[in-house]
Amino acid sequence: MKKELALKDGVMIIVGIIVGAGIFVSPKGVLRYSGSVGQAIIVWIMSGLLSMIGALCYAELGTMIPKSGGDYAYISEAFGPLPAFLYLWVALFILVPTGNAITAITFAQYILQPLWPVCAPPYGAVRLLAAVTTCLLTVINCYNVKWVTRVQDVFTATKIFALCIIVVAGMWYLGTGHVEHFEDPMTGTETKPGYIALAFYSGLFSYSGWNYLNYVTEELKDPYRNLPRAICISMPLVTITYVVTNIAYFVVLTREEILASDAVAVTFGDKMLGVFSFTMPFFVACSTFGSLNGAIFASSRLFFVGARQGHLPRAIALIDVKRLTPVPSLIFMCLITLLLVVIEDVYVLINYVSFVEALFITISVTGLLYMRKKKPHMERPIKVNIALPIIFFVICAFLVTFPCYVSIEEVSVAIAFILCGIPVYYVTIAWESKPVWLQRSFNNFNDLCAKLFVCVPEDSHHS
Repeated sequence: MKKELALKDGVMIIVGIIVGAGIFVSPKGVLRYSGSVGQAIIVWIMSGLLSMIGALCYAELGTMIPKSGGDYAYISEAFGPLPAFLYLWVALFILVPTGNAITAITFAQYILQPLWPVCAPPYGAVRLLAAVTTCLLTVINCYNVKWVTRVQDVFTATKIFALCIIVVAGMWYLGTGHVEHFEDPMTGTETKPGYIALAFYSGLFSYSGWNYLNYVTEELKDPYRNLPRAICISMPLVTITYVVTNIAYFVVLTREEILASDAVAVTFGDKMLGVFSFTMPFFVACSTFGSLNGAIFASSRLFFVGARQGHLPRAIALIDVKRLTPVPSLIFMCLITLLLVVIEDVYVLINYVSFVEALFITISVTGLLYMRKKKPHMERPIKVNIALPIIFFVICAFLVTFPCYVSIEEVSVAIAFILCGIPVYYVTIAWESKPVWLQRSFNNFNDLCAKLFVCVPEDSHHS
C-alpha cells in the first residue's frame, strides 16, 4: 500500500476518529458514575492526560516497530503469536465492530431526530440508516484512500465547528451570571473505586482512537517524524476541546437534565439555540459520520496485517489490483458491524468494549516495559521517559481490576470470550498437520475471494 498520508492527514485522522459519538453520548455516563459535576470534569481532564501519556508511549512503540496493526504488532513482537492472536480475536469480534456500530447508531439517531421532534426515532429506522451508512463508507474506503482523507478533513472541520458553537453558547451563558450549577460542584461525589473506574470508561471511550494512527504507520509519510508530531498536536487539542465543551454542558443543563437525556448536545441546542436548534443534530451527525469513516479506514489495516501474518484467513490480506486498498478486509469488517448494529443498549456496550480495550492496552504497554529490559538495543527513534509507561501501566491496571467488583457480568463475558480464542488459535493456526479437506476448504475460500474482489496478495502486486 502507498505512503499517502501527510502530517495534516495524520492529525485529521486522530482528531476525526476521537471526536465522534463519545463527546455527544458519554457526558451522561461520566456524570452518572462520577456522582457530581466537579468529579465529572476531573475525570474528563484525567482521561485526556491518560490518553496523551498512552499516545506518547505508543509513539515509541510505533517508531520502534514501524508496522501497521497497532497493538497487534506490538504484542506480537513482545510476547509472541498467541497473545497477539487473542488481541486480533477480540478486536475482530468486539472492539472494532462494536465501536463502529455505536458510532453508526449515534449518527442515525441524530440525523433522524428532527423528523421525530417529540419522541425517539423508531428503532428500525435508526438501525436501517446505521447499516446503510456503514455500507456507504465501506464502499468509499474500498475505492480510494485519497477520497477517505478528503471526507475525513471535511467532517473533522465540521465537528470542530459544532463543538465551537456549544462552547461559545455555554461561555456566553456563563458570562451572564449563570453559575448556580457550580456553587457546590462536589456534592454527590462517588468515592467507590469501581464506580470511578466506570466513569473513566465512559470518559476514555470518548478519547478512544488516540492509537488508531499506529494502525496505518506503513501508509504515513516519514513516520518517525510525523507520528509523534501528529499525536502532540491532536491530543492537547482534543483534551482542551472536550473539557470546555463539558463545562458548557454543565453551565447550561442541570445534572438531572443531562442524566435524563440520550442526546446531550441536542438537549443543549434546544435550550440555547432557539430557532437554530435544528442545526445541532445535523452537526453531531456530521461528527459521527467522520469518526466512523476514520475508524473504518484505520481498523481495516489491523485485520489486513493480522491476515498477512497468517492469523486470519489469507483472503483478508488481499489488496485490490487497481486501487491498492484492502477490499476483503473492509468488507469482512462491514459484515460483522452490520450484525452488531441491531444491539439496543449502548451504555452496556461501552463498558464491555472499554474493559477489553483497557486490558489489551495494558498488555501493550507491559510489552514496552518488557522490551526496554529484554531488547535494550532495538532502534528507538523516539524514547519516552520510563516514568510515562510506568504511570500508564499502573492506571490501566486500576481500570482493568476495579470494575470487576461492579460490572461482574460484562467483565466475565469479556474474559470468557477472550479465553475462547485459545482453542481457535490452536486449531486454525498452531495445528500444522491439518486434514487435507480442511486445508483445501481454506484454500478454496481464499481463491474465491481473490476472484470475487479482483484482488491479489500484496507481494504479488509488487512483483
